[in-house]
Amino acid sequence: MASLDDLQREETDFARLKWVKSSASNGGGNGECVEVLVAQDVVLVRDSKSPAVVLRFPSGAWKAFVESPLGG
Repeated sequence: MASLDDLQREETDFARLKWVKSSASNGGGNGECVEVLVAQDVVLVRDSKSPAVVLRFPSGAWKAFVESPLGG
């Protein structure tokens, strides 16, 4: 698993990394898809239609976000 330092290197090519499509993404073939890459201490999120724009979240913040609907 990559660390944030590894991902921040100038030569990082996000296209080479293994992105996972959201299970809630639209399967209608219109390209509406959220992709996630979980690294050691950071989670990267992008829109498959605009892969050059990557949002970065600390792992703890992402975990809280994902678990928040479960807690009510």
